[in-house]
Amino acid sequence: MSRQLTFSIFRYNPNDPSSAPRMQEYTLNESTGMTIFVALNQIREEQDPSLNFDFVCRAAICGSCAMVINGRPRLACKTLTKDFKDTITLMPLPVFKLVGDLAVDTGTWFRHMSLKTESWIHTNKKFDPIAQEDRMDNEVALNIYESERCIECGCCIAGCATANIREEFLGAAGINRVGRFMVDPRDERSDMEYFEVIGSDEGAFGCMGLMACDDNCPMGLPLQLQLAFVRRKITMAGLKS
Repeated sequence: MSRQLTFSIFRYNPNDPSSAPRMQEYTLNESTGMTIFVALNQIREEQDPSLNFDFVCRAAICGSCAMVINGRPRLACKTLTKDFKDTITLMPLPVFKLVGDLAVDTGTWFRHMSLKTESWIHTNKKFDPIAQEDRMDNEVALNIYESERCIECGCCIAGCATANIREEFLGAAGINRVGRFMVDPRDERSDMEYFEVIGSDEGAFGCMGLMACDDNCPMGLPLQLQLAFVRRKITMAGLKS
């Protein structure tokens, strides 16, 4: 016999003056292999079409369905209901602007982060569309790929104590992005130029070392190792200057 699940879901429409933040409960029967995403869709289709939450890929690739599930940032499409007791609490990610209910605007935050860290290859080489691509060692390519696995879901930011206190903190996602370009041989920026971008308490030196980013990353990225690498590089650049 399937369990009956109770979902306590945060409800609030910031664009409606008559709306007030509240928790609303829904019940439904658990099905085999049910994820939080499947449950939310079932609730919206069968009980409450006004419920807001984000999703795109349903395969833990896009990061859109990130939310706080029983107190921890997770992806709804990757989280199975069988791993919890029969009462599950769902809240929107903190730090990001609330769109409504469980939906938040992560796009604006990540765009700001990309611009602040200048997340593109900096080179003086003139682009030749017919030239052969530059060769790259497999080890270097794998190091770049490891950082590129970030899906910008916002779970590391939502679980970060500093990001919850300080609006301008770049968080693990921003530091990881800088580390990705530090190991890319095509990027011609010096360590001192990277220091100007992230060598402050808004960047690598603002981390409290609580490791919530590592704990909450749904892709299993070694974010604390990346922080240590970036912090070491820019510390040496600062000492040399």
